Amino acid sequence: MILFSHWKRIAAIMMGAPSLARLCFRAKGGKPQHCVSLLSRVALAGLLLLAPLTLPAQTHFNGAKALDYARQFVAIGPRWPTSQGHQKAEEFLRGQFKHDQLEEDTFTASTPIGPVPMRNFIVRFPGKKNGVIVLATHYETNYPLKNINFVGANDGASTTGLLLTIADQLRGRTLDGYSVWLVFFDGEEAFQTWSKSDSTYGSRHLAAKWGRDGTLGKIRAFILADMIGDKDLDIQRETQSTGWLVDLVRQAAHKFGYDRNFFQTEESVEDDHLAFVDRGVPSIDVIDLDYGPNNSYHHTAQDTLDKISARSLTIDGDVFMETIRLIDLR
Repeated sequence: MILFSHWKRIAAIMMGAPSLARLCFRAKGGKPQHCVSLLSRVALAGLLLLAPLTLPAQTHFNGAKALDYARQFVAIGPRWPTSQGHQKAEEFLRGQFKHDQLEEDTFTASTPIGPVPMRNFIVRFPGKKNGVIVLATHYETNYPLKNINFVGANDGASTTGLLLTIADQLRGRTLDGYSVWLVFFDGEEAFQTWSKSDSTYGSRHLAAKWGRDGTLGKIRAFILADMIGDKDLDIQRETQSTGWLVDLVRQAAHKFGYDRNFFQTEESVEDDHLAFVDRGVPSIDVIDLDYGPNNSYHHTAQDTLDKISARSLTIDGDVFMETIRLIDLR
């Protein structure tokens, strides 16, 4: 879009061109080539006035990079707690954030298979405003599926890749808005059968810890990403999520024309956000539970890299980054 006042400036220049031409012929002895050169410069001046006023092309999130991170993570293999793959996953995350403000939150969970050591990763990117936006995912794979080569490309790896790419955008500067913390939860999956006590170990531990030390009071929004790499992206509205956060995510999706990918259906989901919802933290679970025909890929050996896409991760990243911006404006 060009402002009307600038059109008037350009028109004035171009309307003056015939007069400039007459002067040119008099001054240059009537040699046309000199006048053509002069008029070309006049036209160029008008174009230069246009150039800085055109709107830049919209820049999208780098979903291809997020997919590549997911590919590297999947290459580790299954990463269920107590496995060598889990240790490699920890090393991978540690290596990605070795130059950042990284905290490793270690604890021992009481599970149906006995005490299990676990580790949450928290990465802090400081902002100028007083408060924190938390973006979270889980990174381990399902323990009961340890014998079927379940690599969790969508369920854990896709959102790990998403957060790693968001980190690349946040790194190296002080954010103008709230601080952004990335959290990679351990122990989201059940060890035996999903229940309130056998699931979400990492988020329950961290929410309780942050409740004790006062950190919860600093959190302006908690945004959980789960299983949103699916090529056929269809993110449900999770009904226990905070209403105004749902509205902001919907607004962010609408900005990019992603309405059909968000909130066409709704349902209640038990996930890592509930430990924060229960403690009064504004929270949302951004999740796509419809994975494959009749959800046939979920928690199966078919949850592989070919089922997720850079396009879906681009959509996710666009919406997450815009939601951060909208929260900063509140």
